[in-house]
Amino acid sequence: MRAPDEARLAEAAAVFALLADATRLHLLWLLAKEESDVGSLAEHCPASRTAVSQHLAKLRLAGLVETRREGRHVFYRLSDGHLRRLVTEALSHADHRVSGEAPHD
Repeated sequence: MRAPDEARLAEAAAVFALLADATRLHLLWLLAKEESDVGSLAEHCPASRTAVSQHLAKLRLAGLVETRREGRHVFYRLSDGHLRRLVTEALSHADHRVSGEAPHD
């Protein structure tokens, strides 16, 4: 991997800024497991359906989630595996910090 230029650093910082919100991070974690609609996500996330919808709109605008329509339902999914691994690793790191489990590579 080459050294990052300003454009790549800015893009990565923008992704981290979106991940800095606990509700958005929770939604991305849920979507890392499977695609889902707003109602199902709201059932598993401590936020209102309206708030979940607004967070998903931001994530979609940023290109982190994609949608597909099935009848009246819109299903959300992560845009790529890089994001899935980033979210999983961030939460794994947090688990180690909270649980006191020793870090590893």
